[in-house]
Amino acid sequence: MNTSTSIPVPIITIDGPSGAGKGAITHLVASQLGWRILDSGALYRILGVVSETSGIDLDELSNSTKLCDKVTQLARELDVEFKFNSHSEEIEPFINGESLAKQIRTDHAGQSASKVAVISSARDALLACQKDFAKMPGLVADGRDMGTIVFTKAPVKIFLTASAECRADRRYKQLINKGVGANMRALLKSIQDRDERDQNRSVAPLVPAVDSLIVDSSLLTINEVYTQVIDYAKKMQPDWFA
Repeated sequence: MNTSTSIPVPIITIDGPSGAGKGAITHLVASQLGWRILDSGALYRILGVVSETSGIDLDELSNSTKLCDKVTQLARELDVEFKFNSHSEEIEPFINGESLAKQIRTDHAGQSASKVAVISSARDALLACQKDFAKMPGLVADGRDMGTIVFTKAPVKIFLTASAECRADRRYKQLINKGVGANMRALLKSIQDRDERDQNRSVAPLVPAVDSLIVDSSLLTINEVYTQVIDYAKKMQPDWFA
């Protein structure tokens, strides 16, 4: 929690795998409450993109301490701001006033994020950045370890999931609607590979916090998921909605 005030900052964490609908739910909940947003997954995507732009071969990270140190230094230098784009209806990250939305919203960027996320020193560098988002009037934190690592004392924790097949189908439709070619089989394989890597990594694996509400969105609409999350938050922290 933020230590700059004696009053605990209200925080809702929304963790889960890519494609489960975390971004949409985070925005809806934050809009309802008038709170700040943290898209923590974007930080790792940004770090992956910036690392590759700097000439770092992420496939060699496990073989080179020097490369890991370079990624960590880049993580320490990141200065990111999140804004909601009402036109695209997406949360966009900005560095020095420049949007990196297009660069990070690719499957390759997702794979890169997963690769840099296993570097413990880089995670430590981004941890301070993430915690600094916890400011009044409150924060809705979207990620993979918000409830288990970053904001362990958050009073409301959600773990939003969906089957790999469902998430691949959503991603396929999203890409097609944007006029981008996509291969369903390749998307499913990419999601399954990333799930396997994220769930079994030694540092901050993708698992629900023991005190989280688990919501499977496979057969639910966004509004149905939103209703479950808001109802749970009202039950846990009624003062937030007074």
